[in-house]
Amino acid sequence: MLIASILSAITDALTSLIGDHGLYAVFLLMLVDAVLPVASELIMVYGGAVAAGAFAGQDVVLFGHQFDSGFWAFFAISMAGVLGNTIGSVLGWAIGVYGGRPFLESKGRWLHIGPDKLERADRWFERFGDATVFLGRVTPVVRSFVSIPAGVVRMGLVRFTILTFLGCVPWCFGLAGAGYGLGRSYDSFHHAWRYVDYAVGAVILAGLVYLVIRYRRSSRLARRAADPAG
Repeated sequence: MLIASILSAITDALTSLIGDHGLYAVFLLMLVDAVLPVASELIMVYGGAVAAGAFAGQDVVLFGHQFDSGFWAFFAISMAGVLGNTIGSVLGWAIGVYGGRPFLESKGRWLHIGPDKLERADRWFERFGDATVFLGRVTPVVRSFVSIPAGVVRMGLVRFTILTFLGCVPWCFGLAGAGYGLGRSYDSFHHAWRYVDYAVGAVILAGLVYLVIRYRRSSRLARRAADPAG
């Protein structure tokens, strides 16, 4: 299936990037993930497996210093994710502050933040206040759509940064810990996980078919309303 193949290719590209560049790749990918979702779950789980020494030739290195497989390699990978995600979130916050709601309403689609996501974020902030940032950081998918709205509502930078950091810690350490625990069994886990790729692909395809059918039906109804004689 095409969609499953694309998902598999993306997975392979991300894991290869982490395998080749270690901490630096984790940091940069998690920085991007703070605003645009790029599979933080996969990034941190794979990084944790690298820290466990699961893959020959893939080491945890920082400025020329190589961490032995074990706790400090795990800690370094986890902190790379936390710091990358936190800094990326601050950049997203700045986009919200200086771009504001008009920017999101006109350009938000490029950041995958449409009116529906913006309204949802507004409701979260109304309901939970500043805690929205912390809760968002430990919620899959939602976590990538918190930073910019936080800037739009003019949340204080210090509070935002602290809550973001605190929310990123359990997310990154938890996922990296799962990868570390898998260790050398990661390859078997990843092979089995490919079946999920196919399932996700099937769901996406079904969703696309539904949207096409709905669009064609809406178009027919609109034409009938515009042409009563027909």
